Amino acid sequence: MNVCFLFIFVIFRLKSCFAKRVELDWNIEYVYGARDGSNYRRSIGVNGATPIPAVHVMQGDTLVLNVHNKLDVATSLHPHGIYNNGTNYFDGPDMVTECGIPPGESFTYEIDTTAQSGTFWIHGHTRHADVDGLRTPFIIHSNKPPVDYDEELLITLEDWFSQEFYVRMEYIDNHKNRDDKFSVNYATGLFNGYNANNTAPIKLCPGKRYRLRVISMAANNWSVFRISGHKMIVIEADGVRSMPLEVDELNLGPGQRNSVIVTTLNSTDSNYVFEFISTSSTVNLEENELPKSYKGVVEYKEDAPIKNIPEQSDKEPMWPDDMALQAADRQPWLPVDRSINLTITRYVDQFRVTFWSLGKTLYQPTIVPTLYTAMSMGKLASNESVYAPQTNAYVLRHLEVVEFVIYNPNRNDHTFHMHGHDFQVTEAGPCGNRSGGYPEVFYRKSGPWPIRRDTVQVRAFEYVRLRFRADNPGVWRFHCHIAPGHDYNGLAVILIEAPELLQKQQRIPDQMKEMCKKQGIPT
Repeated sequence: MNVCFLFIFVIFRLKSCFAKRVELDWNIEYVYGARDGSNYRRSIGVNGATPIPAVHVMQGDTLVLNVHNKLDVATSLHPHGIYNNGTNYFDGPDMVTECGIPPGESFTYEIDTTAQSGTFWIHGHTRHADVDGLRTPFIIHSNKPPVDYDEELLITLEDWFSQEFYVRMEYIDNHKNRDDKFSVNYATGLFNGYNANNTAPIKLCPGKRYRLRVISMAANNWSVFRISGHKMIVIEADGVRSMPLEVDELNLGPGQRNSVIVTTLNSTDSNYVFEFISTSSTVNLEENELPKSYKGVVEYKEDAPIKNIPEQSDKEPMWPDDMALQAADRQPWLPVDRSINLTITRYVDQFRVTFWSLGKTLYQPTIVPTLYTAMSMGKLASNESVYAPQTNAYVLRHLEVVEFVIYNPNRNDHTFHMHGHDFQVTEAGPCGNRSGGYPEVFYRKSGPWPIRRDTVQVRAFEYVRLRFRADNPGVWRFHCHIAPGHDYNGLAVILIEAPELLQKQQRIPDQMKEMCKKQGIPT
């Protein structure tokens, strides 16, 4: 037998032996409670639980989610950061890759993890159900961890509003309420699922190395996380391994994730403080409403005193700027085949309702899921004019390297998430006419091996350059991950990637078309 063939056969057999199907039954339903500790309201949970328990698998496993929709509206799930290579129809965004699961119906998602490991999350992608609680960590454990450590801890940072998403947005969009402070409705910070002021201690043992997986599942707010008296070494950004980078704190926009190594001290004489700061550029910062600071205990010993470590006011804290992070696999800058400029534009109508666009126009859902159009139009699917103007569609050629240059000449910060890909973050710098009161933006450029991630921050009055290879045929959303006001009001584009290959390689499950039919949605 050929030696190479034998080697491949053995590897295949080993994968078959150790990989497994991890099957979960999820009843998505309304639950009631006060996640913020004060406002009892309806939210969305799974199997009666909120927060939803984290999902853990080993790399190579297939996650099988048997979903039953017990809501009174359609729902869908998106595995944030997962490539879904060859299964674009499992990606989740409604009216892009599916019509959503109708009320009372069931559907099974299958998520292959062969090509990825790291820190991800799963969230609703129909009617912004993630804002109301349909969100949970998704951890793909590597068979060979990137560095040695003793234990790992999972930390989720969220924001939580006192009203359901659509109740709140309908109130805000009513022009009669424009000057009502209720329309701002500052969110409460949640730490590991509950009000961050009432969180349980982070319990650590002396002399150990911990991997902290930190996930921002926030809908609107930025999250800063730090531990007094301890340094953090970044080893992962959005599921991509990074070269070690020592930092004082993490600064995460909605949807972003980092893994860090924390080496604990050798004494149990003192406990320490962790701080979670939740802030946003999308609301008026009057009356000291934001930023909000939440503090908790890092516990070495239950009755030990908390050590007071004064802040160094003359020292700027180090946090993992994307230009400082380098990819551990040392992939160099991709050579650009095509560059696309995407300018973030803000519109205000006569009723003072704000809308946003990225590139050509503001995004609005279509009457037919865009994937279904790409799959059914034959050779015409490569023509951007085939897609409704409000899809804001860009057709990409197979394997071309695309550079996005995102310009943000506005006072609001954004995070942008790309479905089906990660991308190199290569450059950032000043953009637009920055007014007083906003942080100065400096020109920065990545080193030789740019970090790749699936969610990037684009700060006020800043531009950012991204590069990625179009190697995953499908219909993919690229959108702002700030749900209230931004994604909700049009800040997205659709990438139609290699439609000619997509038509040959994939087939939309009949059940998905049937779900559309039951909702009166043409396919």
